[in-house]
Amino acid sequence: MAERSILIIGAGIGGLSTGCYAQLNGYRTTILEMHARPGGLCTAWNRSGYVFDGSIHNLAGSTPQSAFHDIWRDLGVVPAIPMQAFDELVRVERADGEPLTAYTNLDRLEQHLKQLAPADTVVIDEFISAARAFSNLDLLGLAVAGPLARIRALRMLPLMLKYSRITLEQFAQRFKDPFLRRAFPSLIYDWPQTPMIMLLSFLGRSHIGDLGWPAGGSNAFAHAIERRYRELGGTIRCQTRVESIIVDGDTAVGVRLADGSELRADIVVSNANGHATIFDMLGGRYTSAAIRRYYDTPQDRIEMGIHVSLGVARDLSAEPHAIVLPLDRPVTIAGEERQRLYVEPFCFDASMAPGGKTALKVMLATSFKYWSALQDSRDRYQAEKHRIAEQVIDLLEKRFPGLRQQIEVIDVATPLTTLQITGNGHGYHAPVTAMVRALFTGRRLSQTLPGLHQFYMVGQWAGISGIPMVAAMGRDVVRAICRADRRTFSTRS
Repeated sequence: MAERSILIIGAGIGGLSTGCYAQLNGYRTTILEMHARPGGLCTAWNRSGYVFDGSIHNLAGSTPQSAFHDIWRDLGVVPAIPMQAFDELVRVERADGEPLTAYTNLDRLEQHLKQLAPADTVVIDEFISAARAFSNLDLLGLAVAGPLARIRALRMLPLMLKYSRITLEQFAQRFKDPFLRRAFPSLIYDWPQTPMIMLLSFLGRSHIGDLGWPAGGSNAFAHAIERRYRELGGTIRCQTRVESIIVDGDTAVGVRLADGSELRADIVVSNANGHATIFDMLGGRYTSAAIRRYYDTPQDRIEMGIHVSLGVARDLSAEPHAIVLPLDRPVTIAGEERQRLYVEPFCFDASMAPGGKTALKVMLATSFKYWSALQDSRDRYQAEKHRIAEQVIDLLEKRFPGLRQQIEVIDVATPLTTLQITGNGHGYHAPVTAMVRALFTGRRLSQTLPGLHQFYMVGQWAGISGIPMVAAMGRDVVRAICRADRRTFSTRS
């Protein structure tokens, strides 16, 4: 068969993965990226020697026992980038006693919880037992598992469904200890409404050394995949915006760029924003009732929407890598009352700051509408970012006395920052039960579009969010393309 060509819109991790696997299977590919560099939402930015990471927190596949480890090997991440496992998931502090430390070793966590709350032994036993069960199930790995592995995992389905239907906040009410009731809901990025299955999976997999940190963070991770793609012969055109997808007889045949030029290919794959792809680039001609319902209900709340990053001339290497910091009294920031701060000192990776200094980040949930109301006034927008930074610094000063005088860099990223750089604004919500169903069945929302041929979608819009999931989607799309072309799919060069 003659060499077939593929145009990939967007150089996020899904697009880069698609490009790598396509090159491995004999396709000629070009990735078109609107930003100045690849990576998409998997990104970090440099400010005066500090690196402020906006993406990776706990990466599945950091141990060879994970199904994703082979994908990272295919994509050039391992062994090029060392992976570091954490001893703690997070530490929840309090003013009047010992903190709640979510140790990743379940034996240690069990002992710690029972010391904190001896009257809650029964609930703690149930919690630890469930986490141990999840250590034997690579839940996210089901996305790349074969039918037999999915069938074997069915034995865990009752446990998964049980803990998919109860949130951290709801489970916490079972504790008698008042501190555990307050602290437990914040163990996953301070998201109290997170289903318990997420915490159990995090702890279970961390117990075996998974969900770690790639040295250098998001930039190093994305660059490793970019380097692998280029070594395989792929081409990336940055600062190239796609205006529309060219369709001829219900077949995608190329793209039209913002400068009016056109590029043709045998197959088009979009790793761009789903709404922009379906309703702008394709004019909404290829949809279904399910797709329309999904995109008609955008999620206004963005859990990691605000990143307040500070470059601090202070060694915080003795601090945990993630801290939930309770406030003396509620504070209104960006229109929402806050009772805690989720703080990440990146002191565990020397590449994130100059020697003896620390890159520190505070993440805040926010409303997309709150920021979209400011986008037409640069002065109001900048003033709000400044006000948020000052509020956060004042609150951190109480935990880290003298911090304000040690700050060398202040950077505030908002949903408008993300929209400008990646084209992604607010999100779209899929229930956890739908995620579990997708992991077992392999079925996703819009990997293809009804009535449109030689076209595929990858990325969070076409399936499940998260770096490992979109990387797996790139592999699966190329597998589907190979199947359609009657080629044998390969993962090795």
